[in-house]
Amino acid sequence: MRPDGKRVKDLPPIVAAIPYIMPKRYDAQNTITENIDEELIKEYIRTKRREGMRINHMAVIIAAYYKAVLENPKLNYFVMNCKIYERNHFCVSFVILKKRADGTPDETTLKIFLDKSDTIFTINRKINEAISANAGTHQSNSTDKFARMMFSIPGLPRFVVWLAYHLDKHGLLPRKIIDLSPFHTSMFITNLASIKTSYIHHHCYEFGTTSVFICMGKPVPNYVKGDLTKKMMPLGVVMDERICTGYEYAAFCNDFRKYLRDISLLEKPFGE
Repeated sequence: MRPDGKRVKDLPPIVAAIPYIMPKRYDAQNTITENIDEELIKEYIRTKRREGMRINHMAVIIAAYYKAVLENPKLNYFVMNCKIYERNHFCVSFVILKKRADGTPDETTLKIFLDKSDTIFTINRKINEAISANAGTHQSNSTDKFARMMFSIPGLPRFVVWLAYHLDKHGLLPRKIIDLSPFHTSMFITNLASIKTSYIHHHCYEFGTTSVFICMGKPVPNYVKGDLTKKMMPLGVVMDERICTGYEYAAFCNDFRKYLRDISLLEKPFGE
């Protein structure tokens, strides 16, 4: 038993063996590019804006992802020390840009926690509240403050990371540190579209428990449908193949696409 999950024991032998065959997360990374209909998302955002609500792209994608995970719970599994665990919560990490006092750009990483009572509207609010609380020049979250303190003492960063890695490996890392760490997350997402940059396939970190990383790229002409007057948004998706089978990943992707085709399905509490 770990603070963030329990070990899954009723696994087929081959599934249980795979983490020993591929003990590192970078050994087990599969990548795909998922093209989503930008026109449908923009139309939904415009409709909600007319109703007085400002929804952003990231909220749409996170909401669709989480709703699909609730129907395919193995997407919230993770591998640690060659063992497969079921996470006991759902969280999302993401990066935002901010400016330092001298005007130079800076980054900070945020994490939000979701539950079955959430909707696309509450998820959108959680994202905006996290960004607002950390976007100011002099505002720092707990992760930033801890990192700043750690790097202020020579030799401390190497020791702290080594200690955290080995404690985590044996399930001894405290829950407070896990909640602080952006690398211990159900899904990591980054929005390169916000800086007008193409998507990439971003690696899943070996440190921590990230099993899926999604990168939003700038919208491009929808050559998939053959209508270059319309736009699609490419998502670079990197997955740890050890947490579930290809069939289960495919079932998840079908549900994820379903909720992005009809975003109104995300307006009721996900547990209903």
